[in-house]
Amino acid sequence: MADGLRSPRYDLVVFGATGFTGQYVVEEVGRVAAKRDGDFTWAVAGRNGEKLKDLLERVCVTIGQPHAKNSVGLLICDVGDEESLATMCQNAKVVLNCVGPYRFYGEPVVKACVENGCSCVDLCGEPQFLEEMQLKYSKAAEENSVYIVGSCGFDSIPADLGVLYTRHQFPGTLSGVESYLVIETGPQGGAGHYATWQSAIYGFADQDKLRKLRKQMNQQPLPVVGRKLPKRGAVFYSKDSSRWAFPFPGSDASVVRRSQRYLHEELGESPVQYAAYATVPGFGSLLLTIVAGFFFGVLAKFRLGRSLLEKYPRLFSLGVFSHEGPTEAQMKGTSFNMTLFAQGYSQGRDPQSEKPDVRMTTRVSGPEPGYVSTSMLLVQAGVTILKEHKALPKRGGVYTPAAAFGRTSLVERLCECGVAFSVVEEAGDKKSA
Repeated sequence: MADGLRSPRYDLVVFGATGFTGQYVVEEVGRVAAKRDGDFTWAVAGRNGEKLKDLLERVCVTIGQPHAKNSVGLLICDVGDEESLATMCQNAKVVLNCVGPYRFYGEPVVKACVENGCSCVDLCGEPQFLEEMQLKYSKAAEENSVYIVGSCGFDSIPADLGVLYTRHQFPGTLSGVESYLVIETGPQGGAGHYATWQSAIYGFADQDKLRKLRKQMNQQPLPVVGRKLPKRGAVFYSKDSSRWAFPFPGSDASVVRRSQRYLHEELGESPVQYAAYATVPGFGSLLLTIVAGFFFGVLAKFRLGRSLLEKYPRLFSLGVFSHEGPTEAQMKGTSFNMTLFAQGYSQGRDPQSEKPDVRMTTRVSGPEPGYVSTSMLLVQAGVTILKEHKALPKRGGVYTPAAAFGRTSLVERLCECGVAFSVVEEAGDKKSA
């Protein structure tokens, strides 16, 4: 077993490896390590050494590499133990942090990474944590040449890099993008794990803190290029997607907005307006979503209500979230696609005085989003930091995915492993997806 500073320096370390999501991340790292990009050393980290050993044995058999466990390091590390965090970070180039909710457990890991010269990517979909880490640690990360990149899972790489991909494909000036998320499930339906539910509870409860944090950052509004995106209702029928839609409650809009600020203020690019929506297939599903959302919103505002939501996730989420999480059959039958409807202006047209004359539809799609696609996204983000360091921003810092990976080949890497980015339609002319 690798132990402290006597162990070799690993390229990737999966922290929280035995957690529900961490296990899928470990499996994905094992697969990648066996392929063309596998020339990296890696380790798993967590509180229980026996569980880590059992996990590695099981994963290596699953991926058809039973002897691979002999080359993988084990690090004993607890998020509540600063010394163990420092040791982990001193022995890693990039930490894949799977320990959430991040508002409770994320900052000690960021702090240890910054202080010990280790980069970090995480799966966080909590805007308050993401923006607070930028405010508190970006300068120190820059000084130590460390890259802290949050929201590198389903929240929010598909949206953030999807907008950037659309911009790169757009034949002119891109002014606005609306994304519509569709989750397709099989006969057994879809499900999520308790940790995701818990993050949502406290994210909703802490909205006032997020507003105060943004005031503290004192950022000026971004300029609006071209016609403003239309204002949608709390619930509406989308003709573009042929589904009922409502504002997506995750971190996508927050992350994309931060990316656009970076691209505008640091690279001089015109900012893109963005709005994120989730969809359901029929009116019955919409009514259930509204009812569940109403009770969730009321209960999350109060301590007793939050306690009830945490104690009975299956009841209050209408069977979607549980302590057990989704079954393998549920995950195999689930997929996602995010369709991005873009508008803008052809070369030579004035965005400030004319109507948009170019439209494009792009799509990001992949397998089950919460754990399968998320593992692919996180691992490829970590590998990209290792392999394409020269394509990252010149200075370290706390970044969004689009800000960190905009000049890398991360999109191409993701397409190769099963998360596809494609152009569906451009300027009214159909293109194959």
